[in-house]
Parts: sequence; C-alpha cells; structure tokens
Amino acid sequence: MAATVGSGNASVSDTQASTSADRSYEGSTFQYSMVLEHLIGEKRPIKDLNPTVMGGLPNPMKTDDQKMIEQGMESCAFKAVLACVGGFVLGGAFGVFTAGIDTNVGFDPKDPMRTPTAREVLKDMGQRGMSYAKNFAVIGAMFSCTECIIESHRGKSDWKNAVYSGCVTGGAIGFRGALST
Repeated sequence: MAATVGSGNASVSDTQASTSADRSYEGSTFQYSMVLEHLIGEKRPIKDLNPTVMGGLPNPMKTDDQKMIEQGMESCAFKAVLACVGGFVLGGAFGVFTAGIDTNVGFDPKDPMRTPTAREVLKDMGQRGMSYAKNFAVIGAMFSCTECIIESHRGKSDWKNAVYSGCVTGGAIGFRGALST
C-alpha cells in the first residue's frame, strides 16, 4: 500500500515538473520567435548596400536613356543582327584565308598547265570569301534567334540555352543538308 501512495506522489510531482518545463519552454519559444521576427521579419532594418561602403567603386544610377539602350541591346532583334553581321565579317575573313592557303585557287581544269592570273586568283578568293560570309551569317542568325526563343520559352538565362540552341541549329543545318542530297 505504501508503494501505491509513493507512486501516486511521484506522478503528481512529475505533472508539476512537466507544467513548469512547459512554461519555460513557452517562454523560450516566445523569445526565439521575437529574435526571428527581428532578424528576418518586418522589424529587420533595411540596409542600403552601397558599394562605396563595402570598399568597392561607386556605381552611379543609370539614366533613362542608358536603361533604354540597355534594353535595346538585350533584345532578340539586336542580338540576331549582331550575330549576322559578326558572322558575315568572320566568315569573309575565314573564306579569304582558306582561299589563300588553297593551292587550287584560280586553277582551270580544262587547261591544267596554264598559270592563273592575279585577277583570277583574287576573283576566286572573293567568291569563296562571300560564300563563307553568307553561310556564317546565316548560322549566326539561326543560333541567335533559336537561343532567344529557347530563353524566352524556358524563362531562364543560363548556359543550357546555348547548348539547346546549338543542337537545334546543328539539327536544322543537318536536315537542310540531308534534303539536298
């Protein structure tokens, strides 16, 4: 019988201990919530991250004209035109370079013993340069347009857009080549 009374007292003391522990736990939870609210919530002070304060160079605010030019340069049309012009210039230079290395430039298959004139060699170099320029311009424009379309569709601007665009452009060129044979 003494064991029953002792066990009854132990359960009462356990209940009182758990109640006092719950109160201290509630207090610490409340304090923790206040700290979180201060650090993350609306009470957190907003700091202006000025590069001059952090040791960087000052960066002045952009004017409306600068913002408009930046938006224009980031547009798909500008990127396509830039890729087309850049491809044309690079392709022309590459075509002239390869024609200069080629030993058969200006060669006439009807008369293999005749030496080509400078005018014939320059004409062949120009034709090859123009051919390469057109091809590079088309490829550059195709790549730029498909990259822009993929970026718009995905809603992300990362390295995967260039990879997907390269695959689509290469597939289109391969498909066009397969149709011509």
